[in-house]
Amino acid sequence: MPELMGREEFRAALEKAIAGNTANKSGFSKAWATGTLSRDHLARWAENHYHYVGPFADYLSYIYAKFPENMTDAKDFMLQNMWEEEIGGDRHTDLLIRFAEACGTNRERVEDPDNMCATTRALQSWCYSVAMREDPLVAVAGLVVGLESQVPSIYRRQTPMLREKYGFTDEEVEFFDLHIVSDEIHGERGYQIVLTYADTVEMQQRCLKICEIGAQMRLMYTDGLLREYVKRDLSDEDHEMLVAV
Repeated sequence: MPELMGREEFRAALEKAIAGNTANKSGFSKAWATGTLSRDHLARWAENHYHYVGPFADYLSYIYAKFPENMTDAKDFMLQNMWEEEIGGDRHTDLLIRFAEACGTNRERVEDPDNMCATTRALQSWCYSVAMREDPLVAVAGLVVGLESQVPSIYRRQTPMLREKYGFTDEEVEFFDLHIVSDEIHGERGYQIVLTYADTVEMQQRCLKICEIGAQMRLMYTDGLLREYVKRDLSDEDHEMLVAV
């Protein structure tokens, strides 16, 4: 029978749930970090990624609406996160489209939902489902801790290659630079909300499970990009190397 964990133990358990399923393990992420992808592959990533992160403020709005009034810090975090995504400077999706155009695609293709692959649709649908149906604290664990907190570690591996191998300019990769900083802050605030308010054994276990599932969903989404767009361009040997754990 699980027991109520202290903050340090609970945080370590949340981090372990992500570490076992991090998107950095995906062959697509490995191919990006080693410069194996082409600009065409990166364009397909951008066309898909738009439909995962584009509605992020929508996901957060459903969570915001369900938090009780006495959890002011949690509501304020949701609101600030939404504001940063949409109107706190350059809209994040516009920065993503700028990168996509530098890869050779265009806004029309990026915004067209028909350019999503199946695993992208699954991740987007899961995010909406969690935001709309789960307890708001559980939803924060899934979407902010399980998904958003991974971003800095992913982009720190990928962004240097965008400059060094592909020759993108600072302006073209601003989407990544911004999220290395902002999502580190968002992820930490998500952790603090979960650590503070998950104060029963049941709630801690629910948060742990949804955090694990969130990481699995992002890994599945990223693996899907490799299968859909990259595998056909790789030798069998290269593919086996990239998907090896």
